[in-house]
Amino acid sequence: MKIGNLLITDKAALAPMAGVADRAFRELCRSYGAAYTVGEMASAKGISLGDRKSAELLAISDSERPSGSQIFGNCPETMAKAAEKALEYSPDFIDINMGCPAPKVASSGGGALLMKNPVSAAQIVKAVVKVSTVPVTVKMRSGWDEATINAVELAKRCEQAGAAAITVHGRTKVQMYAPPVNTNIIRLVKEAVSIPVIGNGDITDGKSAAKMLEDTGCDMLMVGRGALGRPWVFAEINAYLNNEAILPDPPVTQKMLVMLRHIEKICEYKGERVGIREARKHAAWYTKGLHGAANYRARIGLISSIEELQQIALELIEQNR
Repeated sequence: MKIGNLLITDKAALAPMAGVADRAFRELCRSYGAAYTVGEMASAKGISLGDRKSAELLAISDSERPSGSQIFGNCPETMAKAAEKALEYSPDFIDINMGCPAPKVASSGGGALLMKNPVSAAQIVKAVVKVSTVPVTVKMRSGWDEATINAVELAKRCEQAGAAAITVHGRTKVQMYAPPVNTNIIRLVKEAVSIPVIGNGDITDGKSAAKMLEDTGCDMLMVGRGALGRPWVFAEINAYLNNEAILPDPPVTQKMLVMLRHIEKICEYKGERVGIREARKHAAWYTKGLHGAANYRARIGLISSIEELQQIALELIEQNR
C-alpha cells in the first residue's frame, strides 16, 4: 500500500498514543513488525511558540521508520507553521489529529472537536498540505456522538483538501474507549474515498485484525491499546494475515525480558528518574494475565529503580513456571 509516495509493506501500524507511544515503544513495536509508527501528538501552538517539550515529541529515530509526526490544533496558519517545524525532523508523513477525545485537547479546539466543523477541519488539512513536502494523513473518529456520525463527510472533505490517507477509529468522542466499535462507519468511509483508509479500534490479535479487514474492506489497520504490554502483537497479526498462523503467546520469561528491554530503553532515552516513573504503567501492562499480577502491579507502582523491576521480573518468572 502507498500513502502518497510512501510504500508501506505490512498491514498493522502503531497508533500515536499520548504518554505511551514514545521513542522506546515505537522502536520496540517496529522490531516486531509494526508497518509504521506515529509519534505522540504535539501541540501546534506549543511548537509554533518554541516550546521545547512539544518539539521533542517530533524527534524520530531511524529504527522506528517509517514514522510520522502527529500535530493537533484548530488554526490553519498555526498548524501549517507546526508542520514546517515538524519537517525539520524528517518525518515520513505528517498526521493531523482529529480524533483525540481528551478534554484538554478538545477544549482547546483541537482533536475530536474538529469533527464538529468539517469545513474548518478541511481548511487545516489544506494549509498543512500546502507547506508539506511529505504526505499528510488524518486520524479521526466516527463522529462527536451517536447523533453526529459524520466521518464520511469529513473524510471526503479531507481527501479533497489533499490528505493522502485517513485513519478512522470506529468510536465517537463521547464513547471514548467504551464498546462497541462501529466497523460499519469505517466501511462507509472506505467506500466514499479513493485514498487509503486505516481501520482502528479493538484490534488485539490476528483474528480481530482479519475481521476488521473483512468487515470494513479497509486498506490497513492501526493498533492502539492492543499493543500495551504486548508489542509482539504485530508479529501475531502479520503471521495470521499472511498464512493464518496463530503464534503462541511468548513464555513468561520472554515477556519479562522484553519488558526489561523496553524499560531500559525508556531510561536510556529519558534518564532513569523520569524513565522509571513513566515505565511503571508499561511494566504493569506486561504483567496482565500472570499469576499474582495484582500484587506485583501494586509493587510496580512504587518502583524507583531498574534493579527493583528486575527483582519483580525474576519473582514473576518463578511464580509462573
